[in-house]
Amino acid sequence: MSTTPDGSGPDGSGPEGGGPDRSGPGGADSEGAVADGTRRLRLLQLASLTSTVDRFAIAPLLVPIAASFDAPLAAAAGAAGGYFLAYGLMQVVWGVLSDRIGRVRVMRLALVGAVLGGVASVLAPTLAVLVVARVLTGACTAALIPAALVYVGDTWPAAVRQRPLSDLLAAIALGTAVATAGAGLLADLVGWRVVLGATAAGCAVLFVALRALPEPDGARTPSRGITAAVLRPLAAVAGNGWARLVLALAFVEGAVVLGVLTYLAPSLQAGGSSAALAGLAAGGYGVGAVLFSRVVRRLVGRLGPAALAGVGGGFLVVAWMFPLVTVHPVTVAAAGLCLGGAWAFLHSTLQTWATEVVPQARATAVALFATLLFLGSSAGTALGAPFADAGRFAPLFAAALVASVPLALVAALARARYARRAA
Repeated sequence: MSTTPDGSGPDGSGPEGGGPDRSGPGGADSEGAVADGTRRLRLLQLASLTSTVDRFAIAPLLVPIAASFDAPLAAAAGAAGGYFLAYGLMQVVWGVLSDRIGRVRVMRLALVGAVLGGVASVLAPTLAVLVVARVLTGACTAALIPAALVYVGDTWPAAVRQRPLSDLLAAIALGTAVATAGAGLLADLVGWRVVLGATAAGCAVLFVALRALPEPDGARTPSRGITAAVLRPLAAVAGNGWARLVLALAFVEGAVVLGVLTYLAPSLQAGGSSAALAGLAAGGYGVGAVLFSRVVRRLVGRLGPAALAGVGGGFLVVAWMFPLVTVHPVTVAAAGLCLGGAWAFLHSTLQTWATEVVPQARATAVALFATLLFLGSSAGTALGAPFADAGRFAPLFAAALVASVPLALVAALARARYARRAA
């Protein structure tokens, strides 16, 4: 873990997590450390935002994509499902590679592939080519957020690490809001290809910007063999019952939150709403994630993890009730807002749990958590495609509601039991 010469972290905090020490000769060094830490964090936030925008921009584009290729909506949904599948499967791969060649090198290597995938998406002459291009893009953008999270773990002292992690989550939430609200509007104005071209251009800009981000100390471990790097940590996670439960919860959460979320905007468009209006309404998810993430930050330490999970589960159940009443911009926006609350409360609790459950294989547990989350997202998208294609959104949202109830109960009760056993 890298620190400044006076023992403080890159944000200038002292070794015990206090403020920067500007008294005496070390003061100038502390001020330099603050500036250096801020620059690093801004680049990591940019990487997280870029990945999130690319991932969430696809939902408002599905109907325009289907129309442009004269294809059913279920076929167009393959562009989203394939992206999510590749995004999930590549988590462990990029994690292992970042241990070998470094966090920043992995991000810049992945960005090359993301740019190529984005350009191929813009130029795609058929829907099949577009799906393949989105799969490539998802496989590459998958490297950015995990590498940013691990970079923070490599660089910031444990006593102050929660601050930069919260800032990364805020960037992710902002990217979600920008993508869901802005992609549909841009598609209405200039077409869906321009949206995908804009995200590709963002990846190209980020590739250049990351030249200014130094590798964290000790990030590379090239001497580790495949057994030490992959198989032993995988065995440790697979052999832990609590870890298996957390991964199962991540899969279900991915299906009922991210997977079905994909169809909020298309449900409005099926009723005649424009891509712009549908995207703005579905953008309630990003707004909710931003707002409630700030609330969660204040409640941590006051409410236990089980209570936070319970609140998030309540948000999730209520979310799917709104579009079941009627599909309208107001109800879709309310559903998105509650889904953002579920993400802030429930997902953050599960993600934190994943970092604790197998401490000797933390990186692998976190990578598998992300993998199962996006595999669940891909499964939810695929299972929902036939309903969406037939315009039968009510059964789809009802299924999400039914699945949300046991997810909420099991997450809260299991987290409470885990806390009692660990005490």
